[in-house]
Amino acid sequence: MSKIKLSKEFIRNTVKLALNEDLFPSGDITSSLIENNKRITVKLLSNQNAIIGGLLFAKQAFKLIDNKTKFVVKKKDGLKVKKGSLIAIIKGKAKNILIAERVALNFLSHISGIATLTNQFVKLAGKKTKICCTRKTIPNLRVLQKYAVKLGGGTNHRFNLSDEFLIKDNHVASSNLKSLVLKAIKNKKGKKITVEVDNLKQLKSILGLKFNTILLDNMNIKTLRKCIKIAKKDYETEASGNINLKTIKSVASTGVDRVSVGSITHSATAIDFKLEI
Repeated sequence: MSKIKLSKEFIRNTVKLALNEDLFPSGDITSSLIENNKRITVKLLSNQNAIIGGLLFAKQAFKLIDNKTKFVVKKKDGLKVKKGSLIAIIKGKAKNILIAERVALNFLSHISGIATLTNQFVKLAGKKTKICCTRKTIPNLRVLQKYAVKLGGGTNHRFNLSDEFLIKDNHVASSNLKSLVLKAIKNKKGKKITVEVDNLKQLKSILGLKFNTILLDNMNIKTLRKCIKIAKKDYETEASGNINLKTIKSVASTGVDRVSVGSITHSATAIDFKLEI
């Protein structure tokens, strides 16, 4: 699998693009009204219980506007915090802090939101079932979102289309299930092979072939249990399809090895943070 890399250069470039979006073409015309030498000390607070994520991105936003701004971290990425917790203290010129404020909070809110929702799924699933993200991510923000999933205790599924073979329903509709699996086995060259099935008949048609994971899609609990009982000995098992916080416990109780959940990246609610002067 492609590795999630949060290098200094990646963080800097990502934040720089976000600042450019916010400041083009004339800069922050409102904050420019403030006296240039006015200095302030600001508290970064969480307005909700959350798993913190994105502090390096927030810090970079202030640094790119003014590298003399001090960003003193009081919590670390991946930590659980309560409503009202002090996350960081920021010291510097008021004008420059206010210019960077929204971009910094946006990164923090989004990454923390995904980490927090992922953690809720992880807790409900228990220790024996992994919670995995999918490719249902915001374009160009996949690295951030998959990083957030890991902070919440989740597991990264394939990063992109080159990472592994994943034979899904639309591939099958365009060809033949068994022939596709055999072609993948022939061409795997060290890549993992995951095969999606949506009924017991499909599963039985490919049993015995040498691939890695059976993806059991949109099945009711009864059918899911039957399929896992048949497949678990020879394959890693994965469940997917409209699984939410209300259903994850019953899905995990089937003994499935992993559950892929698109909502942890595409529908996570942002965590509310604020700067208090």
